[in-house]
Amino acid sequence: MNYTSEMEKAMQQTHHIGFAEYERKLEKRLAIEKKRQQEHEKCKHFAAEYDGHMKK
Repeated sequence: MNYTSEMEKAMQQTHHIGFAEYERKLEKRLAIEKKRQQEHEKCKHFAAEYDGHMKK
């Protein structure tokens, strides 16, 4: 996969790792993906709560 400079910058700022290292090191990749999943679940929960408040 080709990565843009913006993608590389976002990866560095968010996870303090570059795409090259992300691709090489399985442990770091798994940790990053676990964190992404947790953030995704938190956002889904927030959106569901917000949606529930809007319907009242």
